[in-house]
Amino acid sequence: MTDRRYDEQEIEVIFRAAASERVAEPRPVTDVARQQTGLTLSQLQQAGLEAGLSAEAVAVAAAALDVRSTSAVRTWLGLPVGVSRTVELGRALSDEEWERLVSRMRDVFDAHGITGVDGSARFWRNGNLRVLLEPSGSGHRLRFRTVSEAGQTLVIMGTAILGVVVVGAMAALSKGTLTRAAGALIPLGVLSTGSMVVAALRMRRWARTRAGQMEQLGEEAAKGR
Repeated sequence: MTDRRYDEQEIEVIFRAAASERVAEPRPVTDVARQQTGLTLSQLQQAGLEAGLSAEAVAVAAAALDVRSTSAVRTWLGLPVGVSRTVELGRALSDEEWERLVSRMRDVFDAHGITGVDGSARFWRNGNLRVLLEPSGSGHRLRFRTVSEAGQTLVIMGTAILGVVVVGAMAALSKGTLTRAAGALIPLGVLSTGSMVVAALRMRRWARTRAGQMEQLGEEAAKGR
């Protein structure tokens, strides 16, 4: 970020974000910071000090400005079965920062997992949950990815039972025995519907939780926290 220069709009965003970290309102940013464009990070930090902002707060806000992330949810039968997120950090993580991130992931995901190296990338993995730190044009990129096998199993079970109910109902209807078969088919239908409802609730809650965790960890890594 040494050679990065920020325009007037970016400067305003950075100082607003840096000021939000403070309990008390800072003094107004200097006229130099408000009127000039093409300022470097060191110049922004100097202007921030004059306004009562710490150099660290300004650096964190500037780093956050360059963070780009994309997320995706993989669905099956309309239900989320996989969550992924890619975060362009805009800088390179040091070995110490990677170790801190691994510690945070173990805490946030409540799983120890294992670490390793895959070519030029590093990874942390716990079952279907995988986090990859790889080089990119702007420094490092973080890739989060996970799938829910338990959720898929619930959907498969519900779908299979529903299939049995439909086939059984069609067979009974063709033989004129639907009324007699209803005693067995109705409980199966209720069981199938219940399984699908449980799967939907559980998987949507799981997807929201994982997406939020990935977003939180990506932001922390980008800000160097």
